[in-house]
Amino acid sequence: MEAIARALDSDLAYRFRRSPVAMLAALVVVLLIGSSVFAPLITSQNPFDPGSLNLMNGFSEPMQPNQFTGETFVLGTDDQGRDVFATILYGMRISLFVGFSAVIFAMVLGVTLGLLSGYVGGRTDTIIMRIADIQLTFPAILVALLIFGVAKGITPPDRRDEVAIWVLIIAIGLSEWVQFARVVRGATLVEKSKEYVQAARLIGRSPVAIMVRHILPNTLSPVLVIATISLALAIIAEATLSFLGVGAPPTQPSLGTLIRIGQEFLFSGEWWILFFPAMTLLALALSVNLLGDWLRDALNPKLR
Repeated sequence: MEAIARALDSDLAYRFRRSPVAMLAALVVVLLIGSSVFAPLITSQNPFDPGSLNLMNGFSEPMQPNQFTGETFVLGTDDQGRDVFATILYGMRISLFVGFSAVIFAMVLGVTLGLLSGYVGGRTDTIIMRIADIQLTFPAILVALLIFGVAKGITPPDRRDEVAIWVLIIAIGLSEWVQFARVVRGATLVEKSKEYVQAARLIGRSPVAIMVRHILPNTLSPVLVIATISLALAIIAEATLSFLGVGAPPTQPSLGTLIRIGQEFLFSGEWWILFFPAMTLLALALSVNLLGDWLRDALNPKLR
């Protein structure tokens, strides 16, 4: 309880309470994540279970009874009779899982390489930073497409759907690690010349212990900001890849897959199949991005 009280009295909490945009964005993020986590309790239909679907419910309009079954769906249904509201909740699970996992992977890889590059220096620093510079010359989505295509090519055809999500996570993570590495390298170059690091060397601390126990904690603030903003980018990257048909498999559709399915029926009048998943993706990515922008300003000592 004392730790909670200290957190509520902190400068960060005060700035959060003084920012209506950050509070609204946080509320939207919590509602979307909570609804996806508790999807089985919110909706009775599992859209990924073929046994629970009724093709007669296909193309039901929002809030209008189906002309064959008489059932009413809040956001309508798609061509297979799946409740659009349920598909959004379950599809958001895939998008959030891929987004969080890809960011964690990119953060671990980027922070590790950034610490090594900044602390060791020399040839190690040159090699890591030149690889980062080369990767920055290509758009992240093209890098993810290349990695996904190579991984899919070496995976046996009968296992591609099983590992598609993990390949997607690795592809997005490998396309986003550079930002973490460059920021952590810069912070490490500053921190390693300070007296507390020199004192740690004098008492015999190993380089790994110095990097992990002394330098790393002083680089976490910018890493946290980059991770928050990268989460929105990772979710959009996953949606883009799935929209192009190279992301989540049809058996585990994400928001991007739902948008790709919906655009096939946009000009035939079934607008809701595309509109509601697209608005959900927009709200999720925008809210996370706004939180990242607020966190960047809140942790900037020059703006306090």
